[in-house]
Amino acid sequence: MTLLSAAMTLWLAAAAAEMPAVVVQAADSPVKIGRATVLTVAGDPPVLLYSATNQTDEELDQFTVMVFIFDVKGRLKTRQVAPGRRTLEAKTTKYSTIVRDGGPVDPTDSIVIGVNQAQRRVSDPWWRADLQPAAEAAVPPKKP
Repeated sequence: MTLLSAAMTLWLAAAAAEMPAVVVQAADSPVKIGRATVLTVAGDPPVLLYSATNQTDEELDQFTVMVFIFDVKGRLKTRQVAPGRRTLEAKTTKYSTIVRDGGPVDPTDSIVIGVNQAQRRVSDPWWRADLQPAAEAAVPPKKP
């Protein structure tokens, strides 16, 4: 049984590919994205795993994450807004995922992630940021 478990673990590790994502953030963002990794398994859509930390002393009711995919020439291929993430307590970290619904991610693509809006628990107004210029600047074209 131990041999079978070891074989399955090795098989799963070999079957999944990891690719780091670039994190961008507005200077006044209440949420900081930590390590972000794209996990790809053949035949399934890519999944982006990330951590989000509330940098404020107040609970956030929700926040929204954007993902940008750029091709090897630095051109924007797709942009995806994840459904709102709920309740992020003050100074805490939460882990979450985004399933890419815009098709496969090529190994030469660059993935950029950031928080584009957040709302405090007892507040009507939202904090917002336009991340696309920062995402474009974070991905210079690669040399062929």
